[in-house]
Amino acid sequence: MIRQSRKLEHLKYSLLLDDGPAAAGFTDFHLVHNCLPDLAWQDITINTAIADIPLSQPIIINAITGGAADVMPINCKLAEFARLTGAAMAVGSQYSAIEDPAAAESYKVVRKLNPNGVIFANLGAHASPEAALCAVEMIGAQAIQIHLNAGQEIIMSEGDRNFSGYLSHIEAIVKKINVPVIVKEVGCGIAREQAQALAGIGVKVIDVGGTGGTNFLAIEAARGQLTLDADMMSWGIPTAIAAVEVLSAVTPSMNVVVSGGVRTPLDVVKALALGSMAVGIAGPVLKVITRQGLDGAIRWYENFIIDIKRFMLLIGAHTITDLRSVPMVITGFSQEWLSARGITTAQFAERKKYAKSMA
Repeated sequence: MIRQSRKLEHLKYSLLLDDGPAAAGFTDFHLVHNCLPDLAWQDITINTAIADIPLSQPIIINAITGGAADVMPINCKLAEFARLTGAAMAVGSQYSAIEDPAAAESYKVVRKLNPNGVIFANLGAHASPEAALCAVEMIGAQAIQIHLNAGQEIIMSEGDRNFSGYLSHIEAIVKKINVPVIVKEVGCGIAREQAQALAGIGVKVIDVGGTGGTNFLAIEAARGQLTLDADMMSWGIPTAIAAVEVLSAVTPSMNVVVSGGVRTPLDVVKALALGSMAVGIAGPVLKVITRQGLDGAIRWYENFIIDIKRFMLLIGAHTITDLRSVPMVITGFSQEWLSARGITTAQFAERKKYAKSMA
């Protein structure tokens, strides 16, 4: 019998707790209005791709849950939402189904309900290549997320305490399976140095997973009735900064996904303008489905997409690719951080989309 698991508690506290307390950092990133956008509304397109997997829109419903009977209804609703909106979707960690095949149904249901959708498998970096292959086959996944969550694990009473050898584990998975590997942090961010290391072993996609969104350290503290100090609760790299760090390090053949506190359509557009190919959103989708039902969630999402296109028009971007040439001014703490790290921010402010559209 599939055991009642901590997954239900994760969902409970994801709904109860606010984001943060550290901010995602998008308020330091400013897109410049284009009063001569030189495009028509109907010409705006938002299709994209990661690791050559076509996406009809730049939003991925990031990993939330799975692995226990008590959370299967949530995965069913998320799968239906993904099917009806055309969004890509990642399942939660499948390790419970690797250990106990009886748990696999809570993941397989996602593919059953969304047979033609883009779905990503998910495992931790401690997993073997054989486990990764099993996870992919379990749901017919087009790619697999390998998540990094040392911060969460060391707060969790039953969590891992040994994180050695993760890079070699990931490299073995990359070599073994025939779908792209997406390496994803779970709320503490990825820095330039680790992005370079991941690029060196053949990882195709990095999801920066920075601070500012759902805080799994806070969730584990709530589960364990622990009191964490402010420094621990705020630990990590703000998402927008992590995005620039990673984008400064990856090779041209790699793609970046931005997640962690992406909450508004403008956040999405800023993340794409930095150079990412897509964004990951989890908490907001879970909350709106829970509070407004599937129909309400669909309406919310349709308006969300419309606002993305509105911002694209206001900066003169026909496509996701165009967004990477619009000027962006980086200020405040983010500018100071990136400058201290040797990453020039003026390059973003000096981009030439205006000149192109007015030529």
